[in-house]
Amino acid sequence: MIFLYRKKILYTPAILILSLLIISACSNTATTPADTTRSQSSANTGTPSDKAQVSSTSYEISTVKGSRDNTPHVLVPEKPGTTVYENDIAIIDASNSDQGYIFAKYTGSNEKVKLQITGPDQVTYTYDMTTGGGLDEVFPLSAGAGSYLINIYENISGNQYSLGLTATIESALEDEFLPYLYPNQYVWFTSDMKAIDMGSQLALSANSDLDVISNVYNFMISNISYDYDEAETVQSGYLPDIDEVLETKKGICIDYACLMSAMLRSQNIPTHMEVGYAGMEYHAWISCYIDEKGWVNGIVQFDGTSWQLMDPTFGSTTAEDVLRNYITDNDSYIAKYIY
Repeated sequence: MIFLYRKKILYTPAILILSLLIISACSNTATTPADTTRSQSSANTGTPSDKAQVSSTSYEISTVKGSRDNTPHVLVPEKPGTTVYENDIAIIDASNSDQGYIFAKYTGSNEKVKLQITGPDQVTYTYDMTTGGGLDEVFPLSAGAGSYLINIYENISGNQYSLGLTATIESALEDEFLPYLYPNQYVWFTSDMKAIDMGSQLALSANSDLDVISNVYNFMISNISYDYDEAETVQSGYLPDIDEVLETKKGICIDYACLMSAMLRSQNIPTHMEVGYAGMEYHAWISCYIDEKGWVNGIVQFDGTSWQLMDPTFGSTTAEDVLRNYITDNDSYIAKYIY
């Protein structure tokens, strides 16, 4: 055990706005990738009209077995306690950092707590930690192998935070894909979830990973509707419940991205849940790793002539012919954070 004493440091992290941006941004992006350019003509920007809708039709799941094994492959994060940093308010378990994740738990009494992870790429990720219950939470090491600085902050007032626990760890990542196969705080899933069973059903007819991605994507855009009410009322700290999204058949951009990511990860397909800019709006989408193509961002070519959008939020709310030029523009999607 490694014990670290608390350091009282007044701190106002600039990127504490990240969690708010993630959940609030797609209230506009679900309807237009660049809503702030609305003063320009649609012909020039390639953006759809406000709240453009695609008629939703039920996706028929094939019961014909394909050649690919569709058995769910759900990795389970573990905390064996071999590398632990702790004090009287928090615990960080980095025992499995070589698997691409850490556990962290807040045990104090503060109601607003932030965790920050800065990796070897010097990008800092900020998370809201669950308080009041001492919940173990899983956080990805998104920058690959190398040194990570992990800080846990307690709120003092407003945007003032004090540093409660700090740790520096070295991750000798065993496999570059592991952070995007395990569940984490945002993309949370377990083997008993209905969403994972649905992913298996959608993969039943597949002959390849590409078929699985196609089936899951088409199911998403046919069955999940954008929730404009949720987009207007969602609060900071929101985390998707993928089974709830599946049951209610509605959600916002991060709901779409997390549900699809969980389904694909459980089928052993490395999947990024990406947060960044779609045009001038903050948004969430996914990218997947396919052996013959590598990481595929923004779009996937399913056959020689037909392209399908890999942004399930836009795909479910906007006509494909309107979005095609926008999505295929490499400058349209700029990922800032990958979970």
